[in-house]
Amino acid sequence: MDDLKDNSNPRKSRIWELDAFRGLFIICMVAVHAVVDLQMAGIMSDDAPPAVFNIIKDYGGILFILISGICVTLGSRCFKRGAVVFACGMVVTGVTYAMYAIDPANEVMLIHFGVLHMLGLSMMIYPLFKSLPAWGSAVCGAVLILLGYAVQSLRSDFPLAIVIGIIPKGYYAADYFPMLPYFGWFLAGSALGRILYKNRRSLIPRFPYDSPPVRFLRFCGRHSLWIYMLHQPVVYGAVMLICYAFYR
Repeated sequence: MDDLKDNSNPRKSRIWELDAFRGLFIICMVAVHAVVDLQMAGIMSDDAPPAVFNIIKDYGGILFILISGICVTLGSRCFKRGAVVFACGMVVTGVTYAMYAIDPANEVMLIHFGVLHMLGLSMMIYPLFKSLPAWGSAVCGAVLILLGYAVQSLRSDFPLAIVIGIIPKGYYAADYFPMLPYFGWFLAGSALGRILYKNRRSLIPRFPYDSPPVRFLRFCGRHSLWIYMLHQPVVYGAVMLICYAFYR
């Protein structure tokens, strides 16, 4: 996630728009989780968020995964980096279980297979698809996306079934991104990366990417893993402080 070359400007080592979009999407994810925490705490009603919230909630994750798929075609050591991301996902799982042990009411916040697990495993699997042409990755991605939506109605109590998108009846998790259909979106992103960034250069090099707002988004994009790892304890802690200060 850190080897995004921008040969259009030798002073830059990354393609700025990919960092900026990834930063925008990670901010959207943080905002969605903050709203969910507020709803769970009873501070915000379930029907309070505007329509844009539901759009971000439903499609923001897909856009983030597409960007991640693009980025994997520009970097190296994807298996090693994927293992690191997957390990971070397991840390998040451990933290949510610790929160559940302290307060069993937090059961709905347990994360068994979230976006970090999915992205980490996708990066580790990607070398198996790397030799395919871009159209081959796109076709495989489309098939996996369709399979993902086909298995949504299936139910199973087998624990590992949640990895591919088959969940127990009544299952809910605050962050759940099964391999089907989301690995399909990752492969679609890799196809876009090989088509759009085959020269490993920014598509819009004349954009004022050094302006403060864009610099902020690029910073968030470069550090998206750490932001994701740290934001939920911070947001959840802030919500608990609000509850203690104003709703006790």
